[in-house]
Amino acid sequence: MRRIAVRTSDFKLSFHLMRELKRRNAEFVMLSIGDTWGGIWIASPEEVTQGGIPATEETIESAVERAIQMSKGLGEAILLIIGIDPGPRPGIAWLADGALVGACQLESIEEVINKIFIISNTITHNRICVKIGNGAPLIRDRLINQLIKNEIEIIEVSEYRTSKGSRINTHIHAATRIALQNGKRVTKIREIEATEGDLKEIQRQSRISSGGAVTISSNLANLVAIGQITIEEAIKKS
Repeated sequence: MRRIAVRTSDFKLSFHLMRELKRRNAEFVMLSIGDTWGGIWIASPEEVTQGGIPATEETIESAVERAIQMSKGLGEAILLIIGIDPGPRPGIAWLADGALVGACQLESIEEVINKIFIISNTITHNRICVKIGNGAPLIRDRLINQLIKNEIEIIEVSEYRTSKGSRINTHIHAATRIALQNGKRVTKIREIEATEGDLKEIQRQSRISSGGAVTISSNLANLVAIGQITIEEAIKKS
């Protein structure tokens, strides 16, 4: 992997870029404005010239994603596959023509959907397919419904033996294995039905999010479960 350079006079942008590059375990250098650099580099839109990658505080993640892809020498992919291990903290892995490009663990359904859009917009591809494990039905089906609405091809994959191996980064490893498995095509919106256990977990999360001040009702928890409101909105309604 080639090193990436950050060259910007915007200190705040530089800090956020450095933090995201470290989080992604990418090799990088910090340059002064007057330094020359013949490789991949990131700066503010105002500072970018030919060959540079523009970034703002709102596009940090996508700019770094693009820089990492370029550092790996990735061009256009025929098939982009994104594997998802669903759960309270979903794992996600993405492969371009069978080569693992990246993987991470996220905190919510919304973060997963946003990450898929970032990946699909920064990796040039002919076809995209999302493969999702068949566990965690509530989260799985909400993800499936969001992806169908965005006309993304979905394959549901058995999670049997996908979580084997080290307990460290289990969801990330499982997402990678899911991306490599065959499964069944999903084309229809699914009805979301929360179990009593799902509702209790959402209520537990509401206590954590509110610092112990609020436990939302079962009715509000159900609205959160089916995606009609966020847990923060439910807490405000309590």
